[in-house]
Amino acid sequence: MEGFVRMLFSVVVVTALLLSARSAVAITRNYEFNIQLQNVTRLCHTRSMVTVNGKFPGPRIVAREGDRLLIKVTNHGSNNISIHWHGIRQLRSGWADGPAYVTQCPIQTGQSYVYNYTVIGQRGTLFWHAHISWLRATVYGPLIILPKLHVPYPFAKPYKEVPIIFGEWFNTDPEAIIAQATQTGGGPNVSDAYTFNGLPGPLYNCSAKDTFKLKVKPGKTYLLRLINAALNDELFFSIANHTLTVVEADAIYVKPFDTETLILAPGQTTNVLLNTKSKHPGANFLMSARPYVTGQGTFDNSTVAGILEYESSPVSENSNLPLFKPTLPSLNDTSFVTRFSNRLRSLASSQFPANVPQKIDTHLFFTVGLGTSPCEKNKTCQGPNGTRFAASINNVSFVQPNVALLQSHYSGQSNGVYSPYFPSNPLHWFNYTGTPPNNTFVSNGTKLMVLPFNTSVELVMQDTSILGVESHPLHLHGFNFFVVGQGFGNYDPVNDPKNFNLVDPIERNTIGVPSGGWVAIRFLADNPGVWFMHCHLEVHTSWGLKMAWLVLDGKLPNQKLLPPPADLPKC
Repeated sequence: MEGFVRMLFSVVVVTALLLSARSAVAITRNYEFNIQLQNVTRLCHTRSMVTVNGKFPGPRIVAREGDRLLIKVTNHGSNNISIHWHGIRQLRSGWADGPAYVTQCPIQTGQSYVYNYTVIGQRGTLFWHAHISWLRATVYGPLIILPKLHVPYPFAKPYKEVPIIFGEWFNTDPEAIIAQATQTGGGPNVSDAYTFNGLPGPLYNCSAKDTFKLKVKPGKTYLLRLINAALNDELFFSIANHTLTVVEADAIYVKPFDTETLILAPGQTTNVLLNTKSKHPGANFLMSARPYVTGQGTFDNSTVAGILEYESSPVSENSNLPLFKPTLPSLNDTSFVTRFSNRLRSLASSQFPANVPQKIDTHLFFTVGLGTSPCEKNKTCQGPNGTRFAASINNVSFVQPNVALLQSHYSGQSNGVYSPYFPSNPLHWFNYTGTPPNNTFVSNGTKLMVLPFNTSVELVMQDTSILGVESHPLHLHGFNFFVVGQGFGNYDPVNDPKNFNLVDPIERNTIGVPSGGWVAIRFLADNPGVWFMHCHLEVHTSWGLKMAWLVLDGKLPNQKLLPPPADLPKC
């Protein structure tokens, strides 16, 4: 009998071990995205907008590191659509990356496509958004990757986690706004409000009922997952009378530091810990965001606000409590932005190392900035001095092809679609941040920078003063990169590299090229495919501030791009 009990006990233990092992194994998660029109009202304006599943913002995707995601997108609307999973590395799965005419043709009306990818070696806060025209104004949502089961955060476990996604609201259709700007060559109309989780808040007309409220308990730690999904604006963020601890940026753990205020460019995410006060403070607190502005153009000079409320209020009616407001930096406070950026450092621990490329194969220098294009004959344009607004990298303003670049490359039919000769330096040197040249015209082309597999790259991106210096948040698809240095004025290739941080630089997927300055990044081209790189200010992308990298296959089977899926959309 004793032997039977011992055997039974061992069977139970083995079964429990197998079950726990299985629960730690990655799973496949299925999501359905229905692209559909939905009437939404904000600021007393109702408009029909493109949404996912009728929701604004769209649904939250949650997965664990190692999970496979199968997201079926069906287009019930009249606009072509594609979805980008912003910050996901897409190792060998470039067909699922999403930028229209780069890795896929868009999904047409009545068609569907399954985005199929595995989350490898990543955990943290990312987001998804439409990647065609200006549809990401309404088509976006959080993408939250939890650590593997039983793997803790490298900081105290929070009591609760709350995503807060920043957006922009337009009273008119953003597609009509960019269509008009494209036609006239002028600057597009700006948004009418900023939003937290789709809500503009009490500082806007007719919006007190549309206010994001964060209800908290005293003496608890909350993890706020902050995402800037705004179309065209970098945003300062602060909560009155509360200090925030930054613990992650772009889904990379950082050395924790405290701050009252953050800056997030479009495309960037930041996780912060909010430690609530030990007992009810007898007050409510505004959380606010407003733009950081460096350019010359018009902008939405307004402020979104939400309310931090403590539960179990000593007063039955919360509205009678005093309301504290945060103090945000001035609109053009570049010195704050610089100080904040310099505080971000990778954790660089044994568990989460910073594998900065030390030996560089390819040194590249890209100018990024605005410019102009000549107006068509017998037409009046509304850009500078009667020209059209344009933007470029190394003076090449990217021309979007009418077929997908990745398919053209994979099928060996790239002739007439793109040139593999993107310039590795500007063709003409000038004083980039000084007096601009008289000729501000850009060249146009569909050019790719070709990299052999496993090339280690150092790229310096230099802002220019053509049409005025401006901060440009550059986003690289398919990779994270290390931000090894940044500064103001013209980059000095002799002296500036002496100050590079090659030990614990921040690793991210989107970085602001400083206004009137430069930033140096390093990355390893270990992901075969065609990868878009562009300014995440949508207006600049529309004007051509974008390019693409072609990373060739490696020699080994696991270094090659996988074949395209059978349901890949056709152009």
